[in-house]
Amino acid sequence: MIKSLRGMNDILSEDYERFTHFINTATNIAQKYGYHFIETPLLEETALFKRSVGESSDIVGKEMYQFIDKGDNDVCLRPEGTAGVVRAFIQKKLDKAGGIHRFFYHGPMFRYERPQKGRLREFHQFGVESFGVDSVYEDATMIMMVSDILKALGIGYRLQLNSLGDNNCMPQYREKLVEFVKGCGDDICEDCIRRLDTNPIRVLDCKNESCQALYKDAPKLINCLCKNCEDDFSSLKKILEDNNIDYEIDTNLVRGLDYYSKTAFEFVSDNIGSQSAIAGGGRYDRLVEFLDGRPTPAVGFAMGIERLMELIVMPEVSREGYYIGAMDEEAVSLVVKLAHKKRKTDRVIIDYKAKNFKNHIKSADKENVKYFCIIGSNEIQSATMTVKNLEDKTQRTMDLKDF
Repeated sequence: MIKSLRGMNDILSEDYERFTHFINTATNIAQKYGYHFIETPLLEETALFKRSVGESSDIVGKEMYQFIDKGDNDVCLRPEGTAGVVRAFIQKKLDKAGGIHRFFYHGPMFRYERPQKGRLREFHQFGVESFGVDSVYEDATMIMMVSDILKALGIGYRLQLNSLGDNNCMPQYREKLVEFVKGCGDDICEDCIRRLDTNPIRVLDCKNESCQALYKDAPKLINCLCKNCEDDFSSLKKILEDNNIDYEIDTNLVRGLDYYSKTAFEFVSDNIGSQSAIAGGGRYDRLVEFLDGRPTPAVGFAMGIERLMELIVMPEVSREGYYIGAMDEEAVSLVVKLAHKKRKTDRVIIDYKAKNFKNHIKSADKENVKYFCIIGSNEIQSATMTVKNLEDKTQRTMDLKDF
């Protein structure tokens, strides 16, 4: 028997209901904020992610599904959503058009990592990207949108904030951090040694507990911000406080990707074990330029859907729609005809097999419909049908023309 690949799961039954409830909820909220849907390809040039996500990231270094296709192109399955949206933004010349452009997306991403609870090799993300707004109010609005989505899904969270500075303050901080980490000698892990040459700030994101213990007294970027970054961060905190969004400062929060600057944020849950991040994002004002576009301020976030599945509080589902069943073979074609017409206005479930009343009503109850309708030879002769309301249990006979 052929089985699904490790870390690549099917979405069926109750999981499907939770999955679609998340997508519908997040989509509705993003649209209320004025965002429009964008779909980018699953397959992109590998260079896109090397230049955007960064060589220092675990994603590029260890986790990409990368291969040479039949046209000798170096390609990979997308490991995250932002880079593809930025590529589309530049390719469609929206960076040159100016103005404000706001997008949301959802779909599968692929990373070759060790599968664990809530973390798969094929997983799904919902993300939002905003281009052309150089204001900390847009950062705050992103955070408010995530908060609205999580609250609508009944998910509790803690919000963690940090500032990653900009080109004015990051270089000096980077020098201080490198000097400190090198002072730790040979006790740091191989990943941290590699990151010292590629993107030193990523050492703060190391998952090795012994490294984290060494970095406890490392210099904090938040204490080295230039006036502009410090003012922006103070404004962000004030906006969140004014809108009753609680937060905590995490000076080690750097995000897992190289393209972030200034605002960085994560929403975490205490209900899913050690892998506690359920959404995150921040500002990436230099990424469009990195990918050969015109310099454009940008900010965004992404949420891993599988990470949230067990936390979602599902709404109470009310009965909806119709079930139409045939008691005799001669009634099946009539059932199909009636269902085809009724589906123009309502959800309709039918069964092509002729069954008795009891078996049909079991099927109708399983489909959670409100109205159970049955037709047999007697009903064909009288041009009627039996209709039962499965909520209040009332039952009546009605003319087919009225149905």
